[in-house]
Amino acid sequence: MRPVCLLTGASGTLGTAFIERHTATYDIIGVHNSRPVLWATSDGQRFIDPLDPSATLAANEFAVRAIRADLSHLDGVRAVVDEVAAHVDRVDVLINCIGGGAWTHLLTPGGLERAAHVFQINALAPLQLTIAVAERFWRSDVSSNLENNRNVVNISSTAGLVVYPDLGQGLYAGAKAALNHLTYHMASDFWDYGIRVNAVAPNSFPRRVSVNEVLDTVHELVSSQRTGEVVSIFGKQ
Repeated sequence: MRPVCLLTGASGTLGTAFIERHTATYDIIGVHNSRPVLWATSDGQRFIDPLDPSATLAANEFAVRAIRADLSHLDGVRAVVDEVAAHVDRVDVLINCIGGGAWTHLLTPGGLERAAHVFQINALAPLQLTIAVAERFWRSDVSSNLENNRNVVNISSTAGLVVYPDLGQGLYAGAKAALNHLTYHMASDFWDYGIRVNAVAPNSFPRRVSVNEVLDTVHELVSSQRTGEVVSIFGKQ
């Protein structure tokens, strides 16, 4: 039985690359908002070769279950966990790839109105989803958590670690800085339940950091025993 991976931001650049690399490793549940998820099916669906409809396709064995959800509010987060629980009885790895920026200077008219959304998507949604998964699947199953090395990886950014001035990154950087510190505190609070929590903070990818380098770092953290770390990848300067 393959471990179950819950992946947010599943239709983005990193989420798509993660699916391409790991469909044979995990039973992936991919959460997306608008764009479709690679290799995704829903109940009663399967991939068919139009030239040979009866053929057995590997894509069906490793298909991704897609969940469309709006994680910009708490109800959307709760709905995701309800749908996950309707289909599986475990979550072994949670990868919080959800994120996005609003590139605007803080004194730009209307810029402040975007703050709540930027912080929700980049910091609060990963926190809310991690807590919801913990309460539904992990809190009462410490021995199984340890046995299956269950863990969380948050995708952050070097913008949450250093200041890149005059780029309009104030809101995004503040949200990613919050996610970094939340990662430390989640690791501390979840330790008693046998759950590890780490983050990967790459520079912009694929321009300065390759997507494969980010995926390699995620895999290293998932497979390790490390917790409470924010691993930065600065790449080309």
